[in-house]
Amino acid sequence: MRGPRWLTAVLLLCLLAAGCTADGSDGSDDGRITLRFQSLAWQEESVAVNKELVREWNATHPGVRVEYVQGSWDNVHDQLLTSFEGGEAPDIIHDASDDLADFAHGGYLADLRGLLSERLRADIPRHSWETTTFGDGIYGVPFLQEPRVLIANATWLRESGVRVPTPEDPWSWAEFRAVAEELSGEGKYGVAWPLKEPVSATLNLSLSAGGQLFHRGADGKVEVRFGAADAVVPRTVHDGVNTDRSASGTTLGMGGSDTLPGFFGGRYAMVPLGFSYRQQIVQQAPEGFDWQVLPAPAGAAGLTQGVSPQTLSLAEESPHKKEAAAFVDFLLRPPNMVRLALGDWMLPTGTEALKDPALRTTEHGWATGPALAAHLRSAPAQSVRGYPEWKDKVATPAFQEYYSGAIDLDELRSRLEEDGNLVLARYQR
Repeated sequence: MRGPRWLTAVLLLCLLAAGCTADGSDGSDDGRITLRFQSLAWQEESVAVNKELVREWNATHPGVRVEYVQGSWDNVHDQLLTSFEGGEAPDIIHDASDDLADFAHGGYLADLRGLLSERLRADIPRHSWETTTFGDGIYGVPFLQEPRVLIANATWLRESGVRVPTPEDPWSWAEFRAVAEELSGEGKYGVAWPLKEPVSATLNLSLSAGGQLFHRGADGKVEVRFGAADAVVPRTVHDGVNTDRSASGTTLGMGGSDTLPGFFGGRYAMVPLGFSYRQQIVQQAPEGFDWQVLPAPAGAAGLTQGVSPQTLSLAEESPHKKEAAAFVDFLLRPPNMVRLALGDWMLPTGTEALKDPALRTTEHGWATGPALAAHLRSAPAQSVRGYPEWKDKVATPAFQEYYSGAIDLDELRSRLEEDGNLVLARYQR
């Protein structure tokens, strides 16, 4: 009797000991590898698609089970930092490219070179990969992106007789300002700028005018320089609110969703919003409300604008990077990427997925998105260390005060450059 009991005790100790599993798995009693996939999908359609894809993977990969973990955009940075430092990070991490720099430099994310399939590397354009490249490494797969567009009251535009822009023949920034002024009057505004979070919207749209703001020297250090091209978009917003009276000052402190009731009620002719807001409009617009999607204005650099794509990264501490990369490859096959894009009302980064007819229909303005995809570039702040502090402590209050008319353009420039460079210098020693 001693033999079987002794053998049982040894086996139990082996199973409990780290690294003692028979196949190098995570220690599950059935020998399967289990990967944790933290998703930030929040819209009902998007959550459903992500969970469906996880189920499909699990049904066809019995040796590698993926566990769906629901995360939140509201606290993802702090939550991930805590999980990294506590050694409890998920294997597959859903985030946005503008949140990756500090994690990549901190050694928390795996360098994906050598892990990604050639198919996936070739399918996503180089300018998209640039959003997740830090130094020589690639630390995320950019898979969904969202241009900023103009959502317009189609009836109002038609009755006014103004020229309606297209991606092939967009408005210039000067023409946009003139149209907004023409559409205004009698308590109505040509445009509502929802700029509660003004920095990313301003910097990303400024690329169309040739603005860059952040300039990296030969020594790798970044300096803020606010030039004439950087001023085009801020001046358009400021003058619309304070000079032309063609833009509503009350919406400056609003988020995008907050402007929709006024838009539906005929108070604003146009609202610059992210492409995915179309879903809310479809769900909330009153019956018979006629709206359309227009490209954002173009400047010296055409329709170029910055984006921070949604990304999938792997935790450096994950013991199953090869298997996690295989799941990412499955998740981002062209048909699956289309499903994810439709669920989030966004654009896929993949060139094959962008060809799908479902993303090119005129219904709900889908066709405007793929027409803009080739013009999307890495957001100016993408690889700037210290950007979150610069944004929160310097840029956000400075832009808010400028847009409201509390300070002039010279003061805005001074604060972005002088105060901003003091902040960034602490991260570049």
